[in-house]
Amino acid sequence: MHSVVEEVTQRIIERSKTVRNLYLKHIDEAVEQQGRNRSTLACGNLAHGFAACSADEKADLTADKKANIAIISSYNDMLSAHEPYKDSPALIKKAIKAAGGVAQFAGGVPAMCDGITQGQAGMELSLFSRDVIAMSTAISLSHNMFDGALYLGVCDKIVPGLLLGALSFGHLPAIFIPSGPMTSGITNKEKAMTRQLYAEGKIGRKELLESESKSYHSPGTCTFYGTANSNQMMVEIMGLHLPGSSFINPYTPLRDELTKAAATQVLKFTSVGDDYRPLGRVIDEKAIVNAIVGLLATGGSTNHTMHIPAIARAAGIEVNWDDFDALSHVVPLLTRVYPNGQADINHFQAAGGMGVLISELLEGGFLHEDVFTIADKRGMASYSQEPTLESGDLQWKEGPGKSLDTEVIGSLAKPFATAGGLHVMHGNLGRGVSKISAVAEEHQVVEAPAAVFDDQNDVVKAFHNGELERDFIVILRFQGPKSNGMPELHKLTPLLGLLQDRGFKVAIVTDGRMSGASGKVPSAIHMCPECEDGGPLAKVRDGDMIRLNTQTGEVDALVDEAEFAARKPLPNSAKDHHWGMGREMFGAFRLGVSTAETGASNLFDEENLFCAMKK
Repeated sequence: MHSVVEEVTQRIIERSKTVRNLYLKHIDEAVEQQGRNRSTLACGNLAHGFAACSADEKADLTADKKANIAIISSYNDMLSAHEPYKDSPALIKKAIKAAGGVAQFAGGVPAMCDGITQGQAGMELSLFSRDVIAMSTAISLSHNMFDGALYLGVCDKIVPGLLLGALSFGHLPAIFIPSGPMTSGITNKEKAMTRQLYAEGKIGRKELLESESKSYHSPGTCTFYGTANSNQMMVEIMGLHLPGSSFINPYTPLRDELTKAAATQVLKFTSVGDDYRPLGRVIDEKAIVNAIVGLLATGGSTNHTMHIPAIARAAGIEVNWDDFDALSHVVPLLTRVYPNGQADINHFQAAGGMGVLISELLEGGFLHEDVFTIADKRGMASYSQEPTLESGDLQWKEGPGKSLDTEVIGSLAKPFATAGGLHVMHGNLGRGVSKISAVAEEHQVVEAPAAVFDDQNDVVKAFHNGELERDFIVILRFQGPKSNGMPELHKLTPLLGLLQDRGFKVAIVTDGRMSGASGKVPSAIHMCPECEDGGPLAKVRDGDMIRLNTQTGEVDALVDEAEFAARKPLPNSAKDHHWGMGREMFGAFRLGVSTAETGASNLFDEENLFCAMKK
């Protein structure tokens, strides 16, 4: 193992020891307290649980000999990434029946799309939807009818939410089933150029919509490397996908065979058999470190600086941004996928995909190989393999080992950068994160006057009014989870990118988030404490000189120290963001949410993390 990876892992293990042991005790007790094969259910309970089943299924579930597998899905047919799941339950049930088990559709979870809600009021529900999904997952499993579970989800908050809920039932084995990316549309370069032309007023809405529709054009996930595809990387590198299954296109024979194989695979790991692999032990400290390493090596979504700590906490593991920062300084950047390059996720897959990435990281000692996974052979070595159909039969063969396109997947010998490009930011404006893997070196340090806003729409207005034709750093306040649910601010990326292209020094500092599509504009995001908690960002005034150095991780207001300390935080000047589009129902979420660094969650914060078990 690389020494820094080993050091960070040991630090997390030591930090988490007390709570992790409580969590493991909790899942061990759950097996005994909740019984095997529904043994603790009264006859009335069981009768309700299988009332809609066939006679054969009722007999199987009554006999207490066959495992019952829960299917939990994010299917809906409005969202391209989730539409392919419509046929999955039937495939899964047939495969599990043939393998000697029973499967029931246990529940559906909501799935919203950040692409649709981007810049809209609904985006302010996006982050909180993750915890709703987690709770929906728990409700789906609460009937105690199941011996294992299959989770069908892919996009931004859905996979983290499913994982959070699944870990509350960590005594059950779990496998995640991806839907796969849509086929490639127009190039990302063409799409970005069209957006900038629209921002400049050089083309109209008709031309912009035509371009967007050629990019997002069919069932499957979006093909850029945002949060959705970062999710798939993360789940596979933690050993919860079948090897090589993350980026197989939907509605292909290989995709269907992988879905069926995942269904039968989970049967092997229930407590009924002799190879029990509960989710709560698959997700351990080493698996979490592997997830962080994968994120850094691929230049993945900044959203995972919140999701991974939340997922870790759900498993009794305490991770913070310093862990990300320490790993980022040694993990090389090995991929170039938009917005960190021009390739899309299908190009990544064609270049060797996850198998090549994992092989490289294992060779450099950046990944823990000795981990639980859901592959037949335990350990990450199995994940250098790739699935294939031979005469219609699903098989795994050794992958290419080395990149088939060095412009898309690099190597340890020739990485795209020697560091992962995700830094902790710190200074008198607080503590946050910055992703610089797509930021050109000449733009990584910016010193410019502050342009203070409390609403992203006001930034857009200022741009169209010609007020931003200058050097500036946007200070966008009151965008944290307690204030308005922490919407993504990707709507601003084309505008700021255009101004940067015109030669101006621009950047953004915010307690909000920028999304998995964070690109070429330097930023400090997720700033803590957030403005709603009186964070120092609320003390900044228009015209204050701000220095953002993403190379050293420094973000400061260049204001006299005594003067800055004496300033009162300014109140939020934006119109109310708590009403309309369902936002009025999420007041409790805004009040109870933890900090961005601890996962921005209502489920597991520093104060109530397994406090019931501690008592």
